[in-house]
Amino acid sequence: MATASSPAELADATRDETSLRRFLQGLPGVDQVGVEARAASLGTRSIKKTAKLWAIDTAISMVDLTTLEGADTRGKVRSLAAKARRPDPDRPGTPAVAAVCVYPDMAATAVEALAGTGIGVASVATAFPSGRSSREVKLADVRLAVEAGATEVDMVIDRGAFLEGRYGYVFDEIRAVKQACGDAHLKVILETGELATYDNVRRASWLGLLAGGDFIKTSTGKVSPAATLPVTHVMLQAVRDWYDATGQLRGVKPAGGIRSTKDALRYLVAVHEVAGEEWLTPELFRFGASSLLNDLLLQRRTQHDGHYSGPDYVAVD
Repeated sequence: MATASSPAELADATRDETSLRRFLQGLPGVDQVGVEARAASLGTRSIKKTAKLWAIDTAISMVDLTTLEGADTRGKVRSLAAKARRPDPDRPGTPAVAAVCVYPDMAATAVEALAGTGIGVASVATAFPSGRSSREVKLADVRLAVEAGATEVDMVIDRGAFLEGRYGYVFDEIRAVKQACGDAHLKVILETGELATYDNVRRASWLGLLAGGDFIKTSTGKVSPAATLPVTHVMLQAVRDWYDATGQLRGVKPAGGIRSTKDALRYLVAVHEVAGEEWLTPELFRFGASSLLNDLLLQRRTQHDGHYSGPDYVAVD
């Protein structure tokens, strides 16, 4: 549990660099053996047929369908948007995904293709994926995405500054990005594979929450390891503790390396058991994955039809 128990104490934690450092370094350490054992245990839970159908549909509705390649084209983004709207065209009851995630220069294309659907347009920013640029350039990146119509911004924190213990610098940058987002939701990418320890993941999670992030996100998907269940457990506990202290609901997004329905269901079990049932919604939990969607669609058909359809029956990105 966090050391603060009220909004006033959390506000005091952000008063200056010294207070922020005292708060973050005063967070209880993460029991590595305990969190890994709990993640492994929850990962063995079985889900019955009716509940499995619900879980698959829920997971589909939580996907941020993503293309973040140098070779991205407007045509590819339009195709991705079409799949986001109707993931399985032969099965009209299939839920749409939560959002399409692209680079800032492709955000306008995604916005046009998704107009009137209610599907979000997420854009990575702040010199994604490395975060190695000036603050002025990072904020310009954010403004480019928002002006193009992005409803969500996925920023990367300065991991170098964080690992040097310059928490105030990272805090101020997240705050500045949040302000530049305007009405767009902010997802704060921690790049947990570079943070080395669960204690650092917990500190970075709280730093992102204190600075105003609407979501905390594991990874860019460009670094290995990306999302893992134990790391996601630590982040889910952080948003749960934040809610207990403030009454504010914040989200979690594991990204990278989640490819199978079996994996997705393990994450949903973790969401329910660690954070709570309230988080089982796209407003508070997302999957940063594209290949995952194809497997979810295949397994959805299998559940409905009673036999495996095979990959030829689902459009590949």
